[in-house]
Amino acid sequence: MTSSTKTLRVLVVDDHELTRCTLQLALSLQACIASVEVAINGKEAIDKVRKLEPDVVVMDLHMPVMDGWAASSEIKNQYPHVKIVAYSAAEGGKMQAISNGANIDAFCDKGACTRSLLEAIKSVS
Repeated sequence: MTSSTKTLRVLVVDDHELTRCTLQLALSLQACIASVEVAINGKEAIDKVRKLEPDVVVMDLHMPVMDGWAASSEIKNQYPHVKIVAYSAAEGGKMQAISNGANIDAFCDKGACTRSLLEAIKSVS
């Protein structure tokens, strides 16, 4: 990574507190990531995208209030430049997520290592 490379602002959206906190900590330790904010559901994610203008949203697909499928579409409609990485244990991975209506740029299985998620974030940015 060169000094001219932009550092990323990331929003982690997950209804499980341990997942949110763990990802926030792990991602905030990466040199390529400037800030990591969190949201607990899709509705809050939309509000935070509006306020924080993140570069990348790491979005769980299964959440109460508003799921990741609806939230990803709403975010992409309003902020098409924001990249969305679906982070889910959803059966079928990316193709299933897309066929279920998720408007995403990448998919990372929740069973994958942190490095895989980081690579997905970097790949879309």
